[in-house]
Amino acid sequence: MTQPAVKPFPDGMQSRTPLLICAGAADAIEFYTRAFNAVELSRVPGPGGKLMLAMLWIGNSALALTDEFPEWGGFGPKSLKGSPVTVHLCVENADAAVEQAVAAGAKITVPLADMFGRYAQLEDPFGHRWSVATHKRDSSPAEIQEAMGKASAA
Repeated sequence: MTQPAVKPFPDGMQSRTPLLICAGAADAIEFYTRAFNAVELSRVPGPGGKLMLAMLWIGNSALALTDEFPEWGGFGPKSLKGSPVTVHLCVENADAAVEQAVAAGAKITVPLADMFGRYAQLEDPFGHRWSVATHKRDSSPAEIQEAMGKASAA
């Protein structure tokens, strides 16, 4: 009897899923739940009370988390003195989402503004950077380039 084939992607997963390394992944889960209405899907405990892997759902996308494991080269942004990566979060109401995230402990690094939509950037308590945006209109590449030129000239 032939076994059914295993799906290359579990239900609900996409080909790209951010994996955030956090010093204190369990605390990060609590923060993301308060800040971004994350729903915890699963949690795999690791050695010493750390989390090997946790899966969250934010909006319509998965987010994976793990604790720092320096012995395996796993460091979060606080240990690395920052992160070059920003997680982009599309929301229905950027103003309300930013307010909720700040109330949960995020700090604003780029204030809310009207750009190609409503947009802001945040840093969470674990050092991860987030951009929060509400799409307001479609823009052509030429319009985006023109707007970027005006912003850099200002």
